[in-house]
Amino acid sequence: MSPLIITVIIMALAFDFLNGIHDSSNVVATMISSRALSPRAALSMTALAEFSGPFIFGVAVANTIGNEVVVSEAISVQVLMAALASAILWNLLTWYLGFPSSSSHAMIGGFIGAVVIGASWQAIKLPGLEKILIALFTSPIIGFVFGFIILKLILILAWNATPRINGLFKHSQVITGIALALSHGANDAQKTMGIITLALVIGGDLDVFAVPLWVIVLCAGMIALGTSVGGWKLIRTLGGKFYKIRPVDGFASQLASAVVILGASLVGGPVSTTQVVSSAIMGVGAAERMNKVRWSVAQEIATAWLLTIPATALLAAGISWVIIQFIP
Repeated sequence: MSPLIITVIIMALAFDFLNGIHDSSNVVATMISSRALSPRAALSMTALAEFSGPFIFGVAVANTIGNEVVVSEAISVQVLMAALASAILWNLLTWYLGFPSSSSHAMIGGFIGAVVIGASWQAIKLPGLEKILIALFTSPIIGFVFGFIILKLILILAWNATPRINGLFKHSQVITGIALALSHGANDAQKTMGIITLALVIGGDLDVFAVPLWVIVLCAGMIALGTSVGGWKLIRTLGGKFYKIRPVDGFASQLASAVVILGASLVGGPVSTTQVVSSAIMGVGAAERMNKVRWSVAQEIATAWLLTIPATALLAAGISWVIIQFIP
């Protein structure tokens, strides 16, 4: 294994770790805000479930990222280095600012910018790119709709219930939280698996694209480690700035998010957990009343989403040009 391949693996694992920190808020924010679990208990439970996700639900998303987007024979390891560098820098910036932007968008934007400069548009498989973009941009809409519908159904079914039902929703968040964490591990960790496996194919360490077990273990472990650390600024954004989250809100938004993310994972669609969870939270709030949601916060997050792909693409393009000049 060449030094460049080892460098890509280290960078990919660093991105995976930051992804865990960045996206831990998506899974635990509603549980913590509704006081279903303590922060440490929520993060520990989530980390364990995220590690288990890829082993239970397979690696379809890794195959999409590493095998269906670019022509491996046409790109170099340096291109992957530039894409990862761009995504890491963007994650660090948005983490510092407390912006719940999408790590998935950062990775795809970095990938596109680095490939275009390092190998030209011909190296991109358009059907695979279309599949990813459709998954990324439709999943938040589906998350909003599912959150809206699920809360409406709950309100209909529990219209005559006593306040004691809040205890049921509070404790049920442990189940929906585990489901959401499993789906997150089955989707986000696999993006890094796809990059590392692609690097091994490019470097000649693998003859065909097939994710090795040691790659699955490393990536699942690293995102779980990042999750256990937690991103407290982002948890505060998702957990409290949209509206005051009650146990029923947490239960409904987690259930809606888990269904959308797990469904996408099973068909190999990489989605943004940040987008899906945020949209589900807004959908749940809107189902009760439209003015319950602080739409100004949603607008700020949407702006970050829209900026991520072009910003990381431009950043990766610049980094790719520099790397090509100095690392032949």
